[in-house]
Amino acid sequence: RVYMDGCFDMMHYGHCNALRQARALGDQLVVGVVSDDEITANKGPPVTPLNERMVMVGAVKWVDDVIPDAPYAITEDFMNKLFTEYNIDYIIHGDDPCLLPDGTDAYALAKNAGRYKQIKRTEGVSTTDIVGRMLLCVRERSVSDRHNHSSLQRQFSSGHGQKIDDSGSGSGTRISHFLPTSRRIVQFSNSRGPGPDSRIVYIDGAFDLFHAGHVEILRLARGLGDFLLVGIHTDQTIR
Repeated sequence: RVYMDGCFDMMHYGHCNALRQARALGDQLVVGVVSDDEITANKGPPVTPLNERMVMVGAVKWVDDVIPDAPYAITEDFMNKLFTEYNIDYIIHGDDPCLLPDGTDAYALAKNAGRYKQIKRTEGVSTTDIVGRMLLCVRERSVSDRHNHSSLQRQFSSGHGQKIDDSGSGSGTRISHFLPTSRRIVQFSNSRGPGPDSRIVYIDGAFDLFHAGHVEILRLARGLGDFLLVGIHTDQTIR
């Protein structure tokens, strides 16, 4: 049994990939979700409250159990609790440094005890990156609105039918730096299709900034049949 913890605020693909890697290091994966107060004290207030983060983490197929209100740093008392009550063999974290406000390593105790294992951080996606993209979208929409307004003024004043570029200024900055490979997609897939007599249910959506409400509606949809097929709208459709 292995343990991994995290804030899992605005949960994204990188979090899921970390959980996938952690689960591969053991037979069962127990995940600790850091409390709102601990996040606020160490990183600032979370966007997503604990109860919603618990729903998100619990829905990931590689997670076997979830512990609420986990501490941000591994304390000696909590580490002993993991080993004795939860029968944890190893504590897992990514290869990115996790430092406390005083500069100390949040996983120092686990490392010193020889019960620590490390996984590779998923490059190109992070909560910080997502927040940055959100801010860029707002900025670009504002710039685009001003551009369109100026273009319309020029059209009416000159009498010429100038074409307005509705793509927005700097649209390339919204593109994620993360590029999934076919191998990675297969790692996330169940690799199975519906049976010959299966009731197939279809649901579609944008699923942008995936949240607990999305998890619930997918769970309800899955309960209506034997196989759930999900359609995801293209970026162009959403825009």
